[in-house]
Amino acid sequence: MKYYQQLPSDQQQALSNYAEWLVSRYGKTNEIVVATEPLDIPRPAQESVVKAIRRLSETYPMLNTSEMLTKTSSFMTRHVMEGQDSAEIIDEMEVYFRECYETQVGDADGG
Repeated sequence: MKYYQQLPSDQQQALSNYAEWLVSRYGKTNEIVVATEPLDIPRPAQESVVKAIRRLSETYPMLNTSEMLTKTSSFMTRHVMEGQDSAEIIDEMEVYFRECYETQVGDADGG
């Protein structure tokens, strides 16, 4: 909490959004994921990095996002701490999630 209060309001909001996403993703749930193909969830014209992480996690529910947490966190860090443009970060995340999906499909097919 002491670090949170030292952040500017924009970064406080980003950190709160990220915490909300973590709870929604890793909080206790009884949902069963059965999708094997990515869902068609379009990218909105204006989207925060946190909302993009949420959307991509919903688009690719078959991926184990806990295994992707380190890389996903690095995207968030580059945006919040280093100030990299959100659109650039989201473009990179789109590629990363797609590659993870293709790797998983390839592994499932024995390839």
